[in-house]
Amino acid sequence: MTVLRRLIYREVSGAVALVAVAFLGLFFFFDFIDELSSIGRPSPANPDLTYSLQLALMHVALQVPNHAYEVMPIAVLIGTVFVFARLAQGSEYTILRTSGLGPWRALRLMMGLGLVFVAITFVVGDYVAPAASKTAQMLQARFEGRVSVGGAGAWLKEKQPYSQYSVNVNALNAQGDLQGIRIFEFDNQGRLVSRTQAQRGRVDDQGGWQLEQVTRTEFAAQGSDGSRVQQRQMAAFLWPNSLTAEMVSVALLRPDRMPTADLYRYVQHLDANGQSSQRYALEFWRKVFYPLSCLVMVVLALPFAYLHFRSGGITGYVFGGVMIGISFFLLNNVFGYIGNLNHWVPWLAAASPSLIYSLVSLTAFGWLVLRR
Repeated sequence: MTVLRRLIYREVSGAVALVAVAFLGLFFFFDFIDELSSIGRPSPANPDLTYSLQLALMHVALQVPNHAYEVMPIAVLIGTVFVFARLAQGSEYTILRTSGLGPWRALRLMMGLGLVFVAITFVVGDYVAPAASKTAQMLQARFEGRVSVGGAGAWLKEKQPYSQYSVNVNALNAQGDLQGIRIFEFDNQGRLVSRTQAQRGRVDDQGGWQLEQVTRTEFAAQGSDGSRVQQRQMAAFLWPNSLTAEMVSVALLRPDRMPTADLYRYVQHLDANGQSSQRYALEFWRKVFYPLSCLVMVVLALPFAYLHFRSGGITGYVFGGVMIGISFFLLNNVFGYIGNLNHWVPWLAAASPSLIYSLVSLTAFGWLVLRR
């Protein structure tokens, strides 16, 4: 049994690696083509700096881990289908069956290999890809001068015992500092108490934001017939709060490229402050379930080993595996968008594509392998 395991694991792993490299090569080529038009463009922050070929190659290379995370389930499916179809076409799988590789043993064998692919996908998506994305965004910030999410910036909320704060951050610079900060403070009755504007700031590890070049406007009630407005200019101001640097990063950057733990903490923060967490909760559950789709893919590919191929008929089945993989990727994105628009239960919307394909794969396995 150990010899069979080594044979199948070696063949499948090699095929999956080859398919993944092919996909990543295509993504690298297309991304590099997109960057060619920007080569030679001067930096808005430093006119002496131009967008060179080296910067373009570095930026494209840092996007490879994100592409690897996205295509991993498709590569697992295509590689496994190719190996099983080839073994079936050459009658090698028939020999393996006569050697004691029954359907349930083969299923357990592939489930073990699928768990390895699940672990690889999780590590790439939760550690390698976020680190590469952060490096790419800091590289962009050094060239552009900052990283922003459009003209409106990112909005956050902070609830404290006697006040509620609405915070707007316009951008992050290359050093990770906040830029264009506006803080609106409201009392528990919803009245505006103060407005704080700062040109830049930094998240303090002690639980606060160190703001610089601050303009603070306070609206103090003065009886029932008027109010008093006080405005102060300050070089520095410490604003105590529980908003961490990771929360600001999630709000400013793409949530699908953040670690699972950071997304979970941000969802908890949104819920605690009465904000809508649908989008981020859905992305959190997608990050949880997406690596498990590799397990679904190896089960979906197993029935291909029990098909009877004519000479040259393997190409059509491999093409079918490609179409199945692409359809899973599309369905996963469609369920994400529809679930966000219709406010579906986040974990159910994220798990639905994997559940659907698991049902299809087990049905195909039961009909084709066990009944026939």
